[in-house]
Amino acid sequence: LPPPAHSACFCPQINPAGSMAGENKTHVTEFVLLDFSHGQPYIFVLFLAVYLATLLGNLAILTLVFLDPHLHSPMYFLLSHLSCLDICYSSVTVPKILVNALRPRATISYCGCLAQMFFLMGCAGAECALLAVMAYDRYAAICQPLRYAHAMSWGVCVVAATGCWLWGMLDSAVHTVLASRLSFCGAAQLQHIFCDVPPLLRITCSNILPNEVALHAASVFVGLSPFLLVVVSYLRILVSVLRLPTATSRRKAFSTCSAHLLVVALYFVTANLNYIRPSSGYSPVAGTVVSALYCIVTPMLNPLIYSLRNQEVRGALQKVVQRWATLLS
Repeated sequence: LPPPAHSACFCPQINPAGSMAGENKTHVTEFVLLDFSHGQPYIFVLFLAVYLATLLGNLAILTLVFLDPHLHSPMYFLLSHLSCLDICYSSVTVPKILVNALRPRATISYCGCLAQMFFLMGCAGAECALLAVMAYDRYAAICQPLRYAHAMSWGVCVVAATGCWLWGMLDSAVHTVLASRLSFCGAAQLQHIFCDVPPLLRITCSNILPNEVALHAASVFVGLSPFLLVVVSYLRILVSVLRLPTATSRRKAFSTCSAHLLVVALYFVTANLNYIRPSSGYSPVAGTVVSALYCIVTPMLNPLIYSLRNQEVRGALQKVVQRWATLLS
């Protein structure tokens, strides 16, 4: 593939030993994406099906939560924000993938790359925090039912959801600003299907120490810390559930939380694997697969795993379908 359009100039580079080395820097206007076969209709059909399933599933959740008064509770309020994040996730990456899947040369502009990275990592940080808040909501509902109305009041829920979005955007802004300072020497070709920090760090000729420090710090504060909060919440839930007097009540409590645990495990494992090892030795193919799992596949599965198998959501869906059937008959 021919390299993207650029103009050559000379730039200093700091090598790992700290000395200055001259490198041919290129003024990048676009990146070439190399990590899947382009011009293949089956790739377009596959990603289109995933995208449509993601949109339909998450829009269905948003619609049901809005229409059914029985779903106007903290749990489903937080769930509606999760659906919004999943829609944003897919809309940031998949439409561009669909366009590139039908082109012989897949590219993304430099500004488009930074914008895609900003919104992608913003959604990632926000979802990590939101999953932790949702775990606390389940802990408060099961372990402290008498204090639940106060602990998860509407004011608390609004502040928590807003904080999750702002936390994700703040984390993303740091990584995007650092990425905008990177220099690229030679052909700007990303071994990936969309723009993200790890593939950019593999092709830069700049000193990447600040970027790696930021990624490792984010892995601890944005990724690992919410995950530990989720683990602690569910360990306490497990202890409380095992103390319940009847098998029926234990089964009901487990069924309420099992779907959330499945979502959390899938999301946190793949997201942390994607960002925890950005330096050399990280397989580009493995990075692409992991990235696709957490920001393309997981948003599609969340409504099925966490919501549509829920008895209350199914009941709300049946009411909406029956109402529309009555209106149309």
